[in-house]
Amino acid sequence: MMKIVIDTNILISAVLSPQGNPAKILALISDNDDMQLIYCAGILDEYARVLGYPRLKIASEKQARAISLVRVFGELVEPTMSTVPLPDESDRIFYDTAKDSGAMLVTGNIKHFPAEPFIMTPADFIEKLAGNESARI
Repeated sequence: MMKIVIDTNILISAVLSPQGNPAKILALISDNDDMQLIYCAGILDEYARVLGYPRLKIASEKQARAISLVRVFGELVEPTMSTVPLPDESDRIFYDTAKDSGAMLVTGNIKHFPAEPFIMTPADFIEKLAGNESARI
């Protein structure tokens, strides 16, 4: 089973742009028994906080659907915090959750993370899945 952690920018992009790669990734998570979304309490709090930003103008129903998708198709974990240096400390929760769970981390802010093979952009993730027959894209 492939495990995946999605950065907040991926969830927001999926909600705001239903045709883009982030939306495809969310659809794959909900449609594919071989893919498991991984999150922790801190990530869920971050998702809810950012989805509620007034400037994003995301309807409360869409916010609730996005959080529900995470809860229904995700696995709640409690990661061990690392001391790996990161340019933006607020990204640590995503890095540590992915690293500790053996998951892929998909982010639109690749420069905020160390160059590690488990960290990739949405386009790179989709490309990786296209080469994996079990992904059923």
